[in-house]
Amino acid sequence: MTYWILFIGVSLVSWLVQRNLTKKFETYSRVPMSGDMTGRDVAQRMLNENGIYDVTLKQVGGDLTDFFNPGDMSVNLSDSVYGSNSIAAAAVAAHECGHAVQHRTGYSMLVLRTKLVPVVTFASKWVTWVLLAGILLIEVFPPLLWAGVGLFAMTTLFSFVTLPVEVDASRRAIQWLEASGIAQDGTSTMAKDALRAAAYTYVAAALGSLATLVYYGMMLLRRN
Repeated sequence: MTYWILFIGVSLVSWLVQRNLTKKFETYSRVPMSGDMTGRDVAQRMLNENGIYDVTLKQVGGDLTDFFNPGDMSVNLSDSVYGSNSIAAAAVAAHECGHAVQHRTGYSMLVLRTKLVPVVTFASKWVTWVLLAGILLIEVFPPLLWAGVGLFAMTTLFSFVTLPVEVDASRRAIQWLEASGIAQDGTSTMAKDALRAAAYTYVAAALGSLATLVYYGMMLLRRN
């Protein structure tokens, strides 16, 4: 029962946060920026003004699928951002370039998250199977569940390390948008609102992961 309460509660919160994000971006995607700059133009200008010339810009399919890839040094912008002349597109493009600036300046939390990626990739691949086997065999071999909880703890840690990385990238984006004059007065408020809604998705994911971790921890404590 405890598991289902947690599962339903986390799922509901995640759905509400995602719905709010979608609504915000649909609204601000209809608000044009002054001038003819697209999301790609905003990204290129922000990179150049920060002295970053080794990052390429790519267009990827989907909506809100934007990301910075330090592996091949690329900023990937979704279809709805790459060629759009909206304040939402500008906010997203600047946010992803904020990650590129973090990479260039050696932002500590981004460095930590990058170092955690191989560990989390391994943990994510096996955690479900180890947890399932641990639950089924808890009376026979309790250490297996401990191993599963340990793997899940790594994914939870990654979620919380991601939070300051995303918040800092948004802060850099807003500061640059305002300093460059791309976002002014009302549009600056809209850009902040859009990026705040995006940040909530990471908060919800981190809290959901923590709640699940606590549940498995309680299961082990009750077993002991």
